[in-house]
Amino acid sequence: MTLAGKSVIVTGAATGIGRGITECLLKAGAGITVAGRREKPLLELAERYGDAVSVVAQDVAAPGAAERIVAAAADRFGGVDAVVNNAGLARFGDLDTIDPAQFDAMFAVNVRAPAELIRCALPYLRAGRGSVVNISSAGGVLSMPGRAFYGATKAAVNSLTRSLAVELAPDVRVNALLPGPVLTPMWDETGLDTEGAERLRAGLLKSTPMGRFGEDGEIGRWVCLLLDSEVSGWVTGALMSVDGGRTA
Repeated sequence: MTLAGKSVIVTGAATGIGRGITECLLKAGAGITVAGRREKPLLELAERYGDAVSVVAQDVAAPGAAERIVAAAADRFGGVDAVVNNAGLARFGDLDTIDPAQFDAMFAVNVRAPAELIRCALPYLRAGRGSVVNISSAGGVLSMPGRAFYGATKAAVNSLTRSLAVELAPDVRVNALLPGPVLTPMWDETGLDTEGAERLRAGLLKSTPMGRFGEDGEIGRWVCLLLDSEVSGWVTGALMSVDGGRTA
């Protein structure tokens, strides 16, 4: 792969899909700037992989977060070759019961923060003909009753991906992965009670033709392929479903 020695930013890297992405990239030889709210698991990555990991314990939606993350990557690795926007916030509820402030919070993390990180990293990405992978969701292309606000933010990520792919071509490639259900700690933070969360998991499993949930490493391997210019150098603007057939 062409990732050895590359400088990659991964947000939401502490757990779940972000952790799987980070470990796949590290095994491919990249240097990773990991960003997220949970400092302890980020530091554990640094302890395990040493100088290949730079830690930024940071809420990606906080003012100035993008600048701090990009500066950390440039200081440690000399620049930024790729950005993986994985950090996400999910809050579920029906239209007439969910707090509208939850939509603002999800939009800030799921849409505005990725756009701002790409903008801040853009001089480095252009200079090195770099690449961006946005982690969206199958929910961005499916009807999502009870999860409409979350689905709307992921649809926005899909639109952002396709528009920036054209706007930044040919210097920077921009693609998105649309995972189906992957069991991660985010499921415990959706705002649903235990019974509601179990019903949701059962429904998602039933609607997934492959008959199982995805694994974070499976998403990580696809990220590596999309960032590898020898494999995917002619791929940009793609919304790639990795969902066990759920959107088929």
